[in-house]
Amino acid sequence: MSRYVISLGGNALGKTPEEQKELLKIVAKPIVELIKEGHEIVIAHGNGPQVGMINLSFTESSSTPNMPFPECGAMSQGYIGYHMQNAIGNELTRQNINKSIASVVTQVIVDEFDEAFQNPRKPIGSFYTKEEATKLSEKMGYTMIEDAGRGYRRVVPSPMPIDVKEKAIVKSLLKDNHIVITVGGGGIPVIEKDGILTGVAAVIDKDNASEKLAELIDADYLVIITAVDNVYINFGKENSEALTNVKTSRLKQLITENHFAPGSMLPKIQATMKFANKGKTSIIASLNNAPEAFKLEAGTIITK
Repeated sequence: MSRYVISLGGNALGKTPEEQKELLKIVAKPIVELIKEGHEIVIAHGNGPQVGMINLSFTESSSTPNMPFPECGAMSQGYIGYHMQNAIGNELTRQNINKSIASVVTQVIVDEFDEAFQNPRKPIGSFYTKEEATKLSEKMGYTMIEDAGRGYRRVVPSPMPIDVKEKAIVKSLLKDNHIVITVGGGGIPVIEKDGILTGVAAVIDKDNASEKLAELIDADYLVIITAVDNVYINFGKENSEALTNVKTSRLKQLITENHFAPGSMLPKIQATMKFANKGKTSIIASLNNAPEAFKLEAGTIITK
């Protein structure tokens, strides 16, 4: 029996709640197969598109108060977690498996002096044309950047996670044989002073939060499910190469050669390297190849 932390990208969950519900029906099947084999499962997820849409809807509304960003993150944890609980719970029922699944609204502690607060780089929300991005920047004061050739997106600070406040709850649920959804969207970023937690306007990268959680609960595997089958070098070019089994030493060299886009593949590489360097195994794979990836038969397998 092994302990898996499975991290699902926000972009891989679709662009609307309806699309998300349908995609999660697909996600549920390979996760339930792992559960049937007796493995312990913790699920994390991104929320970049979702939290951006929630925040923008409040900002643009003339009839509702502005919603602080930490609260928007909590809202995204709630509705994405509900969809996951529903999809995986229904699949468990269909296969006559008597197990419970719960979402934990999760606070993740960050350093108030993290340099990320002076350098917003985390893309959130929808993609825009250059003209649309310029208008949003002028109207809302957003920082907008071009994101990996796919269009322009708003960026916010993305501090590194220090600790997961609810880690003891996650461990307790696993001990009692439950499935846990946690650190949704990277967790709600909070700073701690004299034991008091205060939310801050930022989005923690969900891959870094997933890695931190995997460390804290002593997971065996960190699996990042994203939009591509493998990690590639020279991505999108004629000489592109899919990486299958790769050591962290090679990935370190490839980072220096700027093969991985910041805000896209780079955080995934850095998180999986950090986990693998502790003598564990990391995997980056697509949703389509998830069943094989869980068995180390597909995707990019990262080891020390």
